[in-house]
Amino acid sequence: MNRCAPPLMAALFLLAASTSLLSLPAAAQANDEATPKVRPFPKNALRGEMVVLNPPMISMDGKADRLSPGSRIRDVNNHLVLSGAIVNQKLLVNYLREGNGQVHQVWLLNSEEAKEKRPGASASLFTFDSDTAAPADNGKTPYGQLPAYSR
Repeated sequence: MNRCAPPLMAALFLLAASTSLLSLPAAAQANDEATPKVRPFPKNALRGEMVVLNPPMISMDGKADRLSPGSRIRDVNNHLVLSGAIVNQKLLVNYLREGNGQVHQVWLLNSEEAKEKRPGASASLFTFDSDTAAPADNGKTPYGQLPAYSR
């Protein structure tokens, strides 16, 4: 027994087809720009060259490093990338470290973002020396004229 009338089914089919076709021009217009955009990065993000060796082990600027648990790597289109998909590729990146020093967020850079100047990481995460130079004495200075540390 046929409960739906054929004209009603045809009308529903045409309605479904027309709604799916209406959304196509909007999707085509989203990717019409050929120039890559510059994403806003955090001010404390550093620049470096990353190579994923054996996840979570990486090399950052030629030094052994590690990705933190739950780290996020974003490609040039801001999509998440698994670290295993980019093994043994030298990639120019901006990155952030978490509190214990492991790399936590990584952004792979496009050509426009790579042109921006950004500081790289320092040689060490910790500084053990002071910012002031030690007072010098040649051994012949009278006691009252000896250099001293500023207070």
